[in-house]
Amino acid sequence: MKSAVSLVVGGMIGGGKSSLTELIANEYDSIAYYESTDSLILEKFYTASPEEAQARRYPFLLQLEFLAKRFHNIKLALTEGNPILNVQDRSIYEDWYFCYINHKMGKISEIEFKLYENLLHEMMAEIDELPKKAPDLMIYLKGTFEAFLERIGKRGREFEQDEELMNYFYTLWSTYDDWLYNHYDKSEVLVIDIDKYDFVNREEDKAAVLEMIDNKLSEMGLL
Repeated sequence: MKSAVSLVVGGMIGGGKSSLTELIANEYDSIAYYESTDSLILEKFYTASPEEAQARRYPFLLQLEFLAKRFHNIKLALTEGNPILNVQDRSIYEDWYFCYINHKMGKISEIEFKLYENLLHEMMAEIDELPKKAPDLMIYLKGTFEAFLERIGKRGREFEQDEELMNYFYTLWSTYDDWLYNHYDKSEVLVIDIDKYDFVNREEDKAAVLEMIDNKLSEMGLL
């Protein structure tokens, strides 16, 4: 059975990945694999004091929790044969970047980072054994820091509103594009500027973004 065309939606926290994933899934009548916010640790990661977070190792535990979920989703997406297309709300390929940033900020220790990379390496080796080894297209949401902050504020998750998180968000945002252009090599990339296209709130922008995706997939011979 031929595997489905597989899309991944990536980019900084707050960019509208889940909204775009839903939009794509509805447009193509396809399966969507969402980034789970049903977490035992996520709120603690955001709200714990630095001392509590370090003592209880919340950043490392959260990274392992998300890695396991993303590994599960990528395996499903790459082996799915019906319908003809599926889309993932963030994938395992960005997971390393989050771990790297938390390590860089001192939230994840050197030995934890090494353990994480070893585990990720084994997972990627298993993915490489699948008949379909990678997604077909990364749809990357790019924008100014202010645009991401505005969208984070609008979605109203109380634990994301802490002023102390601004340094974390800014550090993630500041080198996210570098990760895309210098580390991601699994598929072709379509970049969408969220400052220009508000596909969450404007119908004309929804239509424009879907047309961009449709044109890209047609250009690649996937539609």
